[in-house]
Amino acid sequence: MSTDAQLAEQIEERAQALGQELEKRHWKVTTAESCTGGAIAAAITAVAGASNWFDGAVVSYANRIKRNLLSVSREDLEELGAVSEEVVRQMASGVLGLMDANIAIAVSGIAGPDGGTDEKPVGTVWIALAHSEGQEPVDIDARRFQFEGDRARVQGQTVAEALGMMLELVREHPV
Repeated sequence: MSTDAQLAEQIEERAQALGQELEKRHWKVTTAESCTGGAIAAAITAVAGASNWFDGAVVSYANRIKRNLLSVSREDLEELGAVSEEVVRQMASGVLGLMDANIAIAVSGIAGPDGGTDEKPVGTVWIALAHSEGQEPVDIDARRFQFEGDRARVQGQTVAEALGMMLELVREHPV
């Protein structure tokens, strides 16, 4: 496991690289964040020029916000919980449409120290990446992670992974 300084450096490097790649393509990115509380958006906007590729984000900590702003299904929230593949996919799709972006990342997880269960222990995080180009259908990739460490480390690892997923997707599309 990397140190806190290494994690912070990784986040900064990925945010810088993501900004450069988005700028080249004239793409916009947005986030829908629960367990990270806006930390992904903060990493993106720490990069000079971010207003060229970032218009806004939704911090949807409460399920009410997930439902009302991101169009997440009440039934899925009640039956599956906020930390589930279905919910994070809906968060990504909802914020993508709301912000009229090319890429959206959504995260929902259990950062701890409390709130974990046998099925979803502390450190469980779902990340969904949605992508759309013009009239093409939205493509959504969702992945489950099990991060280790305290609350700050779980959040930091989530931010680093989310930035990495976005960077990987952007680099797959030629300029």
